[in-house]
Amino acid sequence: MTRVVVLDYGSGNIRSAERALARAGADVEVTADFAAALDADGLVVPGVGAFAACMAGLRAVRGDRVVGRRLAGGRPVLGICVGMQILFERGVEHGVQTEGCGEWPGVVDRLCADVLPHMGWNTVEAPDESLLFAGIDPGERFYFVHSYAARSFDLAGARANEPVLTWATHGEPFLAAVENGPLSAVQFHPEKSGDAGAQLLSNWLKGVS
Repeated sequence: MTRVVVLDYGSGNIRSAERALARAGADVEVTADFAAALDADGLVVPGVGAFAACMAGLRAVRGDRVVGRRLAGGRPVLGICVGMQILFERGVEHGVQTEGCGEWPGVVDRLCADVLPHMGWNTVEAPDESLLFAGIDPGERFYFVHSYAARSFDLAGARANEPVLTWATHGEPFLAAVENGPLSAVQFHPEKSGDAGAQLLSNWLKGVS
C-alpha cells in the first residue's frame, strides 16, 4: 500500500483527511514526526483557519523544511485548503502580511465577493491535461470553505514544467487547484466532497505510488 503521512501541525480537519485517504486505499499515518513525513511515499498538508496561524504551526514542527526537502527530491506533496495557501510566497489578512513557504509565486488575499466566507459546493474549470481531475465529470461540485485565495499564478515562477491550473469563481476567479511536478494542492476539501473528492484523492495516490 502507498504510505501517506498527514502532517499534524495543529491545524484542524486532520481525521477526516485521514479517513478519506484510507478509503482511497492509502496506508495513512497522522504525525508531526520529521523523519516519518520525509520518508513517506506521499505527504498531505491540510489546513483550516488563518494563514499566519497555520504558518506558525507548520514552522513549529519544521513542516516547511519537510515540504522543501521532499520537493527537492521530487517526492509528492498535496496541500488542502489553507495547506494550499501557505505554499505561496505570502498571505495578507487584515492588512498583515505573513511569509509563506514560497514554493509558488504569488499572494493569497481576501476574495472580492458579496458573501464571505465562500462556503458550499462549487464547480471548477479543470484543463484536459489535469491528472487530479482525470475521470471526474466537469459538472461535479467540490466543497469549499474559505474567504482567501490565490487569484493569479506567475507561470515563470513555477518549480519545473508549466503548471496545470484549475480555476473556480466566487465573486471573482481564483485558483481551485495547482499541479506542478511533485507539488499539488487544492483550495477545496476533497475529503468532504463526496465521490468526486474521493476520485481526486485516488488520482493523486496513483501518482504517488
